[in-house]
Amino acid sequence: MGVVRSFETRGDAELRDLRLVDVEEGVVRSGLAIRVRGGVIESIASDEHPAPGDLPVLDMGGAFVAPGLINMHTHFSLSLPGPVGEELEAMDAAGIALYMADGARRTLLNGVTTVRCVAEKANADFALRRAIEGGWVQGPRIYTAGRALACTGGHGHGSDDTMECDGADAFARGVRTQIRAGADLIKLMISGGIAGEHETISTPQLSTAEMASAISTAHAWGRKVTAHAGPAGVIAEAVRLGLDCVEHGYELTPDVCREMAEAGTSLVPTLIVTRSGAFFDELGVPAWMQERSLGAGERHIASYRMALEAGVEVLLGSDMPPFWPFEGTSAAVRELEHMHAFGLDAPATLRAGTLGPARWLGIDANTGSIAEGKWADLIALAEDPLESPSALRTLDFVMRGGVVVRDDGRVRR
Repeated sequence: MGVVRSFETRGDAELRDLRLVDVEEGVVRSGLAIRVRGGVIESIASDEHPAPGDLPVLDMGGAFVAPGLINMHTHFSLSLPGPVGEELEAMDAAGIALYMADGARRTLLNGVTTVRCVAEKANADFALRRAIEGGWVQGPRIYTAGRALACTGGHGHGSDDTMECDGADAFARGVRTQIRAGADLIKLMISGGIAGEHETISTPQLSTAEMASAISTAHAWGRKVTAHAGPAGVIAEAVRLGLDCVEHGYELTPDVCREMAEAGTSLVPTLIVTRSGAFFDELGVPAWMQERSLGAGERHIASYRMALEAGVEVLLGSDMPPFWPFEGTSAAVRELEHMHAFGLDAPATLRAGTLGPARWLGIDANTGSIAEGKWADLIALAEDPLESPSALRTLDFVMRGGVVVRDDGRVRR
């Protein structure tokens, strides 16, 4: 009989009367129809001469159709200091899995069709990934680091979403442990951060030998490495050792940004982290963390602008759950709006949330833009996202693998 699946895993449809957002060229193409079969884009052709009517038709009503968003800094099991975080920390593995499954569903409904998880609890991310791939629950495609690797007492210690290691051998073992569990990439905590009361953002936490061991081991196993990092010095050292991506980068310098650009090290700036007072209030986050976070905002923006000036590739990452209702939209969209407001033009901002992440993950042959042969992971908007990322506030349709998971009124025929 096999396992009973609650959701479709294949999708067939023809989308007509749409304006296709070409993120690679930065233009909108009208008069096209998109045919989807088996969850993949079969063809993109003129809407004036439709193919034989063997597929269900969706009349998109002139909507702008873009690739689904890819959020590169996601925690479905995020627990910050405060009462809400304490409740999450007290959950057993089953509770965490259910909580994360609800977050995954809500993330997908908000137009994020792929996520990169960068520290989750109880190995629930691997179970959730299998459940989504198997069609048992709805959610985005998941690429995950498993548990982040930190030194004893390092950033994120004391929670099940980190694994404490000390010494080069232990960090190599930590990398292999996450890969054995199913990790697609590795996450290192190489400095202090906002959420650790006993540390500062600029606290270095890993030795050169520990970073070198983790990065070289991960690369030997074909996994990229990203790092939670604030200060310029430790980032520069990690970049020289082969680090593939920096998370946050609160205190960058022009010299370090040039090194990152030359090495091809990407930045996921998570600008929303230092301008999230209302979110922190909602979770009951203590005053010391709020002061540290909001107080880092000006320097954080300066670092981001330095990265743009140096030509560092920046990628979408919200840190807070992508679906979270925040300032009139979702956290993922609000992050893109910040990225645009502080210096990235609108077409580049959309690429930072679609094609750029797909290339970093090595899945750009399958997603990140709309093209024949790619997964049918699509969103529809009433406004043009190449003019402003705020157009994403008008999102009213989500398709994942050809299956419509959100439809606020498209006409079927």
